[in-house]
Amino acid sequence: MSTPVLTAVAWPYANGPRHIGHVSGIGVPSDVFARYQRMAGNRVLMISGSDEHGTPILVQADKEGLTPRQTADKYHRVIAEDLRGLGVTYDLYTRTTTGNHAQVVQEIFLALYRNGYVVPKTTTGAISPSTGRTLPDRYIEGTCPICGYDGARGDQCDNCGNQLDAAELINPVSRVNGEKPKFIETEHLFLDLPAFTDSLGKWLATRTGWRSNVLNFTRNLVDDMRPRPITRDLDWGVKIPLDGWRDEPLKRFYVWFDAVIGYFSASVEWARRSGEPDAWRQWWNDPEAELVYFMGKDNITFHAQIWPALLLGHNGQGDKGGEPGPYGTLNLPTEIASSEFLTMSGSKFSTSRGTVIYLHDFLREFGPDTLRYFISAAGPETQDVDFTWDEFTRRINFELANEWGNLVNRSISMAHKNNGAVPRPQAPRAADEELKALSRQAFDTVGENLRRSRFRAGIGEAMRVVSAANKYLSEQEPWKLKEDPERRDTVLHTALQVVSDANTLLTPFLPHSAQKVHEAMGGTGVWAAQPELTEAEDLDVPGRINPILTGDYAAEQARWESVPVEVGRPLAKPSPLFAKLDPKLAETGPEWAPIVQA
Repeated sequence: MSTPVLTAVAWPYANGPRHIGHVSGIGVPSDVFARYQRMAGNRVLMISGSDEHGTPILVQADKEGLTPRQTADKYHRVIAEDLRGLGVTYDLYTRTTTGNHAQVVQEIFLALYRNGYVVPKTTTGAISPSTGRTLPDRYIEGTCPICGYDGARGDQCDNCGNQLDAAELINPVSRVNGEKPKFIETEHLFLDLPAFTDSLGKWLATRTGWRSNVLNFTRNLVDDMRPRPITRDLDWGVKIPLDGWRDEPLKRFYVWFDAVIGYFSASVEWARRSGEPDAWRQWWNDPEAELVYFMGKDNITFHAQIWPALLLGHNGQGDKGGEPGPYGTLNLPTEIASSEFLTMSGSKFSTSRGTVIYLHDFLREFGPDTLRYFISAAGPETQDVDFTWDEFTRRINFELANEWGNLVNRSISMAHKNNGAVPRPQAPRAADEELKALSRQAFDTVGENLRRSRFRAGIGEAMRVVSAANKYLSEQEPWKLKEDPERRDTVLHTALQVVSDANTLLTPFLPHSAQKVHEAMGGTGVWAAQPELTEAEDLDVPGRINPILTGDYAAEQARWESVPVEVGRPLAKPSPLFAKLDPKLAETGPEWAPIVQA
């Protein structure tokens, strides 16, 4: 039975190109998951977009001498093009500056407001003495008053996990220019998070299958929730639809508030573009739907605590009760698939420090599937992982090229040379049947791992089939069976069947090379579909053009099952699937990359 599966991917800031650390937490895991779910026959809606409001855009615009919209336009396109190159199969990758997004954010806000979960409050706000511009809490840094960590942000301490107020920091400084911020009184609207203590706690108690890092972190947050501001003194963002607020030139929704609502607004936009405006309901209103969110660990707070609170408030299900908002009862997350950090020399990737490998550079040099393989097999799924060129080179050369590429090449080459087509098996032996049984059984084990977002275990099981097939060929030695063509044909047929199975198992991880294997095996048409970058007119702002990522994924042939290879299907001589990397790369990486110590 087909299940509606929402794949909700964290929204990257449109203040610069993305690096490989970003896609290790969002781009690759989410796409592996979505591709598997489609292959398994489920109804997938994969959505995200560029996060274009807030101070990060203003700061970058100032650096480049651009307007905020010019900056957002520039980097939204860069990010979308890179994600297309990586092969991330979004049904819609959009942006937060659309008219649709603004309308949905305002509707969600009004539902929260009517149900009593938004309260006005005079508070202390930080401004830059030199520019007079508001400094968001996350752009202020100092010593945590709770744990003493030197480097806590004004909204949260990443060391102890506690929510903070920037005015509480010891020795606060601006992360923009290093000056000491000036604190002034200002009125803002706050999300009444304490009014979700009971309802959020009860819901979290039902999330027993989540990754332990997500669950433990979030449950600790619920023990000490405070009202959180949802408005900011800025002139760049979604306007506040209340009398006394809507015409204020320097009052906008806080970027974190409108960004998390983007998951829902993107679903609404997708439905509108599909010609079925209510199509989003099968993922958001159907209680049988699964909603899986992908992000890095620094976003757990927003996805496991704040976004569920906003949904509960809209639904009238918080501690104060209330009535469902205009969108009905919206589903809360089924799972939060948060990854740890991909680091360099033990530190987070940092553009300012020069320790960064941009995605577009990586794709240009090595192609998408090498990065997809490395992140799937060795990425930061459950703990921080240090990226080194030595480890990258080793895995690509000895696992991807030597194991998988070599199996594909020699199996098809021998069948092409001896038969010109898929040979007919004759009298299979126990070794043949055992190998085919192993590859068939892998669909259950790999599929279960992917369903539970255990990508490292999933690709490990798939590669175990590859290793077994290589061992089988080495033991059966079909190249020595010229005098026994029936046995040779049986061995080659078995090898090709397992190549076909393994290619299916690896398709979610390696879609670009999977298409090549499909064609090398005599297949035609689309095996693994790819996203397309399309110029689309804004649905609500005439004349505004937005680049979006989308695609026709229903046309692809890949299905999560073992399909018997067709005897007699013509085979062409294959070309190498993966080129081996220069061993010198292991020492310092390419010339354009920063030097990384092991």
